[in-house]
Amino acid sequence: MPLTVRLPCALAFTLAMLAAPAMAQDKGTLDPKPLPPLANPNDPSTPAKALFGRVTAPSSGPAVPYGSYAKGCFSGGEGLPFDGPTWQVMRPSRNRRWGTPYLISFIERLANKAPQVGWPGLLVGDMAQPRGGPMLTGHASHQIGLDADVWLTPMPNRTLTRAEREQISATDMVRADRRDIDEEVWTPAHTALIRLTARQPEVARIFVNAAIKKALCREAGSDRGWLTKVRPMYGHNYHYHIRLACPRGAESCNDQAPPPSGDGCGSELDYWFSAAVLNPPKPKHPPRPKPPMTMAALPDACRTVLHAR
Repeated sequence: MPLTVRLPCALAFTLAMLAAPAMAQDKGTLDPKPLPPLANPNDPSTPAKALFGRVTAPSSGPAVPYGSYAKGCFSGGEGLPFDGPTWQVMRPSRNRRWGTPYLISFIERLANKAPQVGWPGLLVGDMAQPRGGPMLTGHASHQIGLDADVWLTPMPNRTLTRAEREQISATDMVRADRRDIDEEVWTPAHTALIRLTARQPEVARIFVNAAIKKALCREAGSDRGWLTKVRPMYGHNYHYHIRLACPRGAESCNDQAPPPSGDGCGSELDYWFSAAVLNPPKPKHPPRPKPPMTMAALPDACRTVLHAR
């Protein structure tokens, strides 16, 4: 079906959140507002995020990831159920609980294993849009249905209300000076959960704040092989980002290069606590904003995915 025909249905469900990045601590809404229709969605200069952000349901057909984590899409997606015995979906108004069946199955299995290491269950944040692609707000990646954010706040022993899922804040794990974790909120169970996740063979990367990586390095003990997958990244102090490797046989999916060898706890970690990173000088001239990604930057198959029923 042409996108121009499908837009009115999409508008009823999509948030008008076009400016600020969507972070774990940002609140959702109980009253989603429709996006205005695009004047010319077939214009080659139309941002891809404006197109994929208006699609509210997955495409039919086989589950296939196309492209790379930051330039791609996927067909045949599934939605993570809002509630499971050991997980709950947060910020449902964003409509970002989607992924390949490979990711959905992984999250459900990980959630069921979490209580074994003292973590009651997962509060699952952003995964992907129904067909992936660039998002209207936040996230350069999360495009091919293989990324998921998990809050570093343990799941409570009750089902959260819709209002709570949209409004409660994730817990900031990082000290105010950004040089280490906040010992008032960080627990051994946090280390155990991330260790459990990193040990899963499907996982290619885990992104955390550098202060969290420092804590993991300190607490890992002699078994340190799993630390290789855990990489420092800006932000990520409220959640950790799970990235799965491309499924076996997914020829249209582009894996990123393997992480560097070693545990990542040496000088490469020290860099993140340097003055240049913690207190960078203000630029003399504001940087030019990058032009938004268009469909031309995505695999050709993403155009078919976008317009598929």
